[in-house]
Amino acid sequence: MTDFEPLYTSAEMRAAEERHPGTVAELMERAGAAVGRAAVETHPHARRWTVVCGGGANGGDGRIAARELERAGREVRVVDAKGGETDLGDPDVIVDALFGTGFTGAPRPDAAALIERMNAAAAPVLSVDLPSGVDASSGETAGAAVRADDTVTFHAHKAGLVVAPGRFHAGTVHIADIGLDEVETESRLVCPGLLRSVPRRGERDNKYTAGHVLVIGGSPGLTGAPSLTAMAALRADAGYVTLAAPRETLPVFEQRLLEVVKRPLDDDLAELAAKASALAIGPGLGRGGAARALVRRALAEVPLPAVVDADALFELEPGDWPAPRVLTPHEGELGRLLGRDSTEIAAHRIACVREAAERFGCVVLLKGPDTLVAAPGRGLLVSSLGLPSLATAGTGDVLTGIVGAFLAKGMDAQLAAAAAAAAQQRASVEAPQRAGLVASDLLDALPRVLA
Repeated sequence: MTDFEPLYTSAEMRAAEERHPGTVAELMERAGAAVGRAAVETHPHARRWTVVCGGGANGGDGRIAARELERAGREVRVVDAKGGETDLGDPDVIVDALFGTGFTGAPRPDAAALIERMNAAAAPVLSVDLPSGVDASSGETAGAAVRADDTVTFHAHKAGLVVAPGRFHAGTVHIADIGLDEVETESRLVCPGLLRSVPRRGERDNKYTAGHVLVIGGSPGLTGAPSLTAMAALRADAGYVTLAAPRETLPVFEQRLLEVVKRPLDDDLAELAAKASALAIGPGLGRGGAARALVRRALAEVPLPAVVDADALFELEPGDWPAPRVLTPHEGELGRLLGRDSTEIAAHRIACVREAAERFGCVVLLKGPDTLVAAPGRGLLVSSLGLPSLATAGTGDVLTGIVGAFLAKGMDAQLAAAAAAAAQQRASVEAPQRAGLVASDLLDALPRVLA
C-alpha cells in the first residue's frame, strides 16, 4: 500500500510523453483505443455515439476512439469542431475530445458554445483525458467547461481532475495505462497508506511521551468545538490532553469531558505548556481583543508545534514563530487571511493555498472535499478520501484535534496535516452514518481508521 500517488500537471505529462521511446502516433493509438474500450464498458447498451473532436492531440484520440466504437458495431457521428460543425445529432452518449491537457484559459466563443451544447444535451458525456475547459494543472475553469459523467484519463491523475472546481466536472475518473514511465511530480495525492506512518503508542511510552496536546479554546456558548478537538486528539492516539478554557466554562467541560484535564485560561501560559508536546488553538475561542492577544502571544512564545484553527485565524498576521505552525482555514477563512473573497479562493485553490504558505511561512491546510496541504518550498499534498457527509458543523474541530495529536507524536508538520486529513476523511467512510452524520460520529471511527 503506497503513501502517495503522483498528480500530474500539463508540463509533467508532456515530460513523461517526451521520455517515451516510441512515437507520438503510437501513444495516440493506445490512448484512443483505451477510450473506445472504456466507452463500451461504461455504456454497453448505447448504440448512437457523437464524438466531438478538436484540432489537437485530444481530437486525434477522439477520432481513434470513434474508429474503435465503429468496430464494436456502434453508430458514430464525428463532429469536427475545427471545421465549425455544431450538430451533435441525437446520441445516446457524447464523447468530449475537444481540449486536452495543454488547454489553459477560457475557450473561444465558438468552442464555448459547443461546450454548452454538450452540457445541455440529454445524453451522458464521457471526456477524453479531462473535461474540456478544465485546466489540467490547477482544476481552474476560466470559462465554459464540460460537465462529464465519466473521464478517461491517461497514465495517472491530473491535478485538475482532483482539485475543485475541476473535480466537480470530471465525474467518475478512469485511468488508462498507455505505457508511460512515471516522472517526479510537484503535487502528490494522499493514499490511505500514509496513515501507517503515524507513530503508535509503544511499550516504552507513557501518557506524556505518547503525545500531550494542549487545547486552547472555548468561550460561553462555544464549548462544543474545543470538546470535539480534545476528544479527537485522544481518539487519534494522543496519550494526554489538557484543555485550557475560560474559568466560567469549566463546569461545562467537567460534565462533558471525562478523560481530559481542564485548566483555566488565566493560568500562566508557559506553565500550561510546560509538559505539552503540541498546541491546538482556536476552536470556540471567540474573536474579542483579549482572545486575539492570547493567540498572538501563544504563537509567538510557546515553542511547541501548533495547529491554528477557527477563531485563532481571525486577523492573524505572519510572525517569526519559534516552532512549526499549521493553519487550517476553510475558503472563507483563507479569503480573510489573504484579503480576498471566498469565491476567488474557490476558483483558484492551488494558487491561493501556496500563496498563503509562503506569506505566513508555515504549513497551510485548505479544507474541502479536496483538502490541500501546502508548505513553503515544498510540493503540494492533496487528500480526497472522504464523503460529502463531512460537510457539517464541527468536523473542522475534529480535524484540528487529529492534527494536534500527530504533531504531538513528532510528525513533520506537512505530513501530520496530510495524514490528519486522510484520517478524518476515512473516518467519514468508516462511520455508519451516510445521511445525518454529525462531527462526534467521527470520534468512534478514528481508532478503527488508525488501526
